[in-house]
Amino acid sequence: MANNLPTPQSSPSEAAPALDKRDWIAGLEKGLSIIETFDDAHSRLTASQAGERCGLTRTAARRYLLTLQHLGYVASDGKLFWLTPRVLRLGQSYLESARLPRVVQPFLQRVTAGTQEIAYVSVMDGDDIVYVARNGSNRSMNTGFVLGSRVQAQVTAAGLLMLALRDPEWLERWLDAHTLKAYTSHTITNKERLRLELERIRQQGWALSEQQLELNYRGIAAPLIDHHGDLVGALSVTMPMGQESSEDAIKRVLAVLQETARAMRNLL
Repeated sequence: MANNLPTPQSSPSEAAPALDKRDWIAGLEKGLSIIETFDDAHSRLTASQAGERCGLTRTAARRYLLTLQHLGYVASDGKLFWLTPRVLRLGQSYLESARLPRVVQPFLQRVTAGTQEIAYVSVMDGDDIVYVARNGSNRSMNTGFVLGSRVQAQVTAAGLLMLALRDPEWLERWLDAHTLKAYTSHTITNKERLRLELERIRQQGWALSEQQLELNYRGIAAPLIDHHGDLVGALSVTMPMGQESSEDAIKRVLAVLQETARAMRNLL
């Protein structure tokens, strides 16, 4: 793997081609930025707050919010605005139309049957990984990786793997631009230590992450390579640690992930 690394595909934001000014619709960009300004820490916003978060005046933000309210994507009590479930249609359209989530589903069932663990396929989107397919029963996990969940890349096995397989120059820019947030006492927040861990993952071609996002849980990930040799995502499992050692978990799970990923290659 170290001598024949896959070529990572760019995330959607990086891969966007140059756009002629005549084709650019500023209103669409600003409307989407208003939707994206809501998150777990900002679930309800005034027009002023929304505008401040996405670089618009209060008046402009209010007009966009009122338009989104008319379309059903936003609700309001007259002062505060919040997203409605209709926004989920945007993500659902991707899950139903994109080829990757549909192709991998039977293979995820194979992973679950072979490991008795929850299996996932995830892709990079900006600085996060996004879970686009899964199979397996729910466990009592605080993180709850449902379809569409977004997680900072460096705290999951899948994210570490996809970061490690990026171009080294891109990775250095990424590290320089990011503050590493601690989720648990085991989260790697030292950039030099993270560099070493990513290089180790790059050399071995798979990733293990333990208790970085949630205590007492581990993840193991293998790369998904398409028939052109490009990295398109990661195949992973997440499991409670229990009494099983890291070595035993790797022996039990990694071969299944790698064999399944190889079986998918010609379909990706």
